[in-house]
Amino acid sequence: MKVIKRYLFLFFLAAGLTSMAAHKFYVAVFQLEYVPAKKEVQMVSRIFIDDLDNELSKKYGKKFYLCSAKEIKEADEYLRKYFSETLFVKLNGVPKNIKYLGRETEDDVLICYYTIPAENDIKLLEIKNTVLFGSFSDQQNIIHTNVNRNKRSLLLTNDKPSGSLAF
Repeated sequence: MKVIKRYLFLFFLAAGLTSMAAHKFYVAVFQLEYVPAKKEVQMVSRIFIDDLDNELSKKYGKKFYLCSAKEIKEADEYLRKYFSETLFVKLNGVPKNIKYLGRETEDDVLICYYTIPAENDIKLLEIKNTVLFGSFSDQQNIIHTNVNRNKRSLLLTNDKPSGSLAF
């Protein structure tokens, strides 16, 4: 009986130690869809709240408490500023302003909405996305696009923060 208890103890100890070594996966997802009738690209981002809160606190030197009762009242202003400093889009070689519209939460994810003016059909989309790169060296930003019914994706990292897609 003592031998069984000893093996069970060692098993649970080993299981506990290996679970402590688990590494968090740092990823954000951005979806861009061209809407010709509105002459715009609609973009939606999904970012883990705790990661973004950490990044904003580090960058701007204050606690934000995103999506909690303690959230600071200027949070949307800082989000707008942060995204204007970390997201850049060119359509057909022309730099475009990204308009931050607002946000909502879903579990532990912050969903943000943006629009990008697109007066002409899109032949080339270029994007630079450094969201969360300041906090996580292994951050990955996945870009999914739907332009002219062509679905394509990009994976952007600290080593490759920008990419382009031809349509």
